[in-house]
Amino acid sequence: MTNRFVMKCGGSTLAALPDAFFEDIRELQESGVHPVIVHGGGPAINEALGKLGIESRFVNGLRVTDEATLEVVEMVLAGRINKDIVRKLQKNGVQAIGLSGTDGRLIEVRPVENSAEVGLVGDIIGVNAALVEGVVALGYLPVIAPIGIDTAGQQYNINADTAAGAVASELGVDTMIVVTDVPGIMRTVDGEKIVLPEVTFDEIEEMIASGEIYGGMIPKVRAAMNCLHGNVREVLIVDGSAERVLSRAVREGGIGTRIVRGERAE
Repeated sequence: MTNRFVMKCGGSTLAALPDAFFEDIRELQESGVHPVIVHGGGPAINEALGKLGIESRFVNGLRVTDEATLEVVEMVLAGRINKDIVRKLQKNGVQAIGLSGTDGRLIEVRPVENSAEVGLVGDIIGVNAALVEGVVALGYLPVIAPIGIDTAGQQYNINADTAAGAVASELGVDTMIVVTDVPGIMRTVDGEKIVLPEVTFDEIEEMIASGEIYGGMIPKVRAAMNCLHGNVREVLIVDGSAERVLSRAVREGGIGTRIVRGERAE
């Protein structure tokens, strides 16, 4: 499968994007470029848990997931959010199929090492790339909810950013596109904020320590870094509301911020 890319986006971010974003996806699909979407949904999960009186707790960024929490996580991610995204894509002429990581053992996991602390949270040990490629070969865009399954058939909550990176790596995709609500990582130069075209992990940590990256941008950047998994060499952060953002990212470049593990290319 060639001419493909994996896109990671939060459920709330996708819901807020204009129809033009989805029309851009349709044009890419029609031209032979095949997107694969992996989505999150943290805010919607928190809201649903709150309505049920279940406390949201996190350990080192991982949601503490007991059986009751997992039931809600799966309902929100694989149910409401996944199908909302599929409907919006189809409304704009995109052929799409929603999948959970448990479907066809798409994302196989084992319990994380600190499962005693966090409960039913999984580490990814395999991705069924053939299933994704089969869906794409049929002309559909896969929309993947990050729920994993183990060899015994137990489902697990998994980190959406890590899931996106694992899917991209298994599909042989070099670059992950993270769609968010900011134009990229910004730095003030001569009193003016500019988007940095490329940064390394070390530069990001320095900017967090200095306060140049702060507040809500910190989790966005760390999430993008989590997508650098396996064969994925770089992650591109873009603003989903920018005109033709995906077409420009795939075909033209010069948009958003690229995050790379090592030294920046000169």
